[in-house]
Amino acid sequence: MSDGRVVILSRADGEGPPTHLRGGFLAALGMTLLTAPLFAQSVILNNPGKKPTVAIRNATIYPVTSQPISNGTIVFSNGVITAIGTAVNIPSGATVIDGTGLSVYPGLIDSGSQVGLTEVSSVAGTNDVTELGELNPNARADVAINPHSNLIPVTRVNGVTTVVVEPDGGIISGQSALVQLSGWTPKEMVLKAPLAMHIHFPRLRTAAFDEQPQDEEAEKEAKKNYTNQIDKLRDILRDAQAYSKAAEARSKDTNVHRFDRDVLLEALVPVVDGREPVIMHAGLARDIKAAFKFADEFKLKVILADADDVAQVIPDLKSRNIPVILGPTLALPPREDDPYDLEFTNAKLLYDNGIRFSIQSSDAHNARNLPYHAAMCAAFGLPKDVALKSITIFPAEIFGVADRIGSLEVGKIANIIVTNGDPLEIVTQVKRLFIGGEDISLETYQTLLYEKFKQRP
Repeated sequence: MSDGRVVILSRADGEGPPTHLRGGFLAALGMTLLTAPLFAQSVILNNPGKKPTVAIRNATIYPVTSQPISNGTIVFSNGVITAIGTAVNIPSGATVIDGTGLSVYPGLIDSGSQVGLTEVSSVAGTNDVTELGELNPNARADVAINPHSNLIPVTRVNGVTTVVVEPDGGIISGQSALVQLSGWTPKEMVLKAPLAMHIHFPRLRTAAFDEQPQDEEAEKEAKKNYTNQIDKLRDILRDAQAYSKAAEARSKDTNVHRFDRDVLLEALVPVVDGREPVIMHAGLARDIKAAFKFADEFKLKVILADADDVAQVIPDLKSRNIPVILGPTLALPPREDDPYDLEFTNAKLLYDNGIRFSIQSSDAHNARNLPYHAAMCAAFGLPKDVALKSITIFPAEIFGVADRIGSLEVGKIANIIVTNGDPLEIVTQVKRLFIGGEDISLETYQTLLYEKFKQRP
């Protein structure tokens, strides 16, 4: 469509119009889209903003931070969990859901994705992930999110209720946001923003499987570019420190000489002051160690991401108390001679060493596969309950929102999924999903179009 909207032509469960009707259905759908006022609106059905009192009873409840509750009941009202346990009084007027044979879990949290920032990868007009230039600390994901993206219902259909939406590209990519996958506007969706500043630490070679020797001139050019990038990063952070001191002096004494406002440096002030964390993207051991040394120079509060070689920097992580965002787990190792299970075993290694971690999909179109990234870590030694925590309570703790989301506890936001099994199992289906206490439909918009089509005379 000329306005950038996309109609999904299949249901979330893979079903759709009967095969013998699809040709006529699509033709009629095309005419309907042109003529019916109803379809001039967004192609994504969003929630109506209702937050009723709901009770799910007779279910097995997995709070994550405590032992599972068999034959339990969970009650939430006005978007907040109000009661959970085996002896819970259900308020009068509450909507009661029978959870017999079903399981209740907290909504899953993706620690890194581009959901809402991109739609069709090959269409530039639908992508708002990367800004021009190498230094864009003022770029903010929370103002660029498209609440009507088709990727949002596709992602939450598998139980993902909250994502870290992060920019990409350059050395300093910008600031991420923690986002609920429900809402009509970006402001309504955002849970915390800015969340962290994203720095892709420079490296000498940037492509996969590229450790082969280079000729002498190419090697010199690579080292020169690397040095220039480090210098650019160091210079802007030093400028931000000076800018912070000038702003503080000006706030205390209006007689201090006024300085021109700089949006780039202003965005970095919370970073150099240690109030906003930096998610440092570095994969190989030499790059990770260089990034740590650089962060020490500026006393940055660091969260490590994309770290394939965490096994080689365990002492550095422990001495600095740096948490790690792993993933994508379902990916190839960075070097052709790496062990095949390098990405699968990193989570257990971090867990065994007492290092905080969470898991990201680092994707948009396939962010719905988040639980399977965690499941692969469980298949290679990570305890299964810890794998679940890596996409629920662990990211909530790392990003400072564990008092609001990440587990099923009284007083927390009612981000809840009801399943017919373990969400880490690929055969499990999400039967009901609540975000902020709102009952979110798991059907795509095409289902409703088909129902509308069947009602035509």
